Amino acid sequence: MRPNTLAEAVERIQAGASQEVALAEFVDTFDLAPTIEAKYATIEREPPLAQDQKLNALVGAVAEYLSKNRRLGRVPQWAGGPARRLAEPWFTAASPSPGMREYLTFASPAEFASRNIFTEERPLRRARGPRPAEKETESE
Repeated sequence: MRPNTLAEAVERIQAGASQEVALAEFVDTFDLAPTIEAKYATIEREPPLAQDQKLNALVGAVAEYLSKNRRLGRVPQWAGGPARRLAEPWFTAASPSPGMREYLTFASPAEFASRNIFTEERPLRRARGPRPAEKETESE
């Protein structure tokens, strides 16, 4: 069963669930929410702080990125707190080469880079991502 909120996803991670799976499942929940209000409700409650500083920063970036990328009109206040930032850079690629570090530095969305997280250009893309607006077609 997918987590209903980002806070629930973090709680699952802290209980031993895979970070990648829990966050991916949360993004699916977020994207399937039917309204902007329902989407915002999935990120509104502050996730508990973990011992893992990277996770704390990552969930702040996720909340801000989803808020802005999906045009919710507001970002939860908790996402900008000092505990949601890293003191040292974190490159999410495993053993990145100098060239990969340079690429990630420039490709990372601002919501991640501002927290010292350097990742790919579209870090939360999912096969089940938001559907593009359908165009009306004229019948022949």
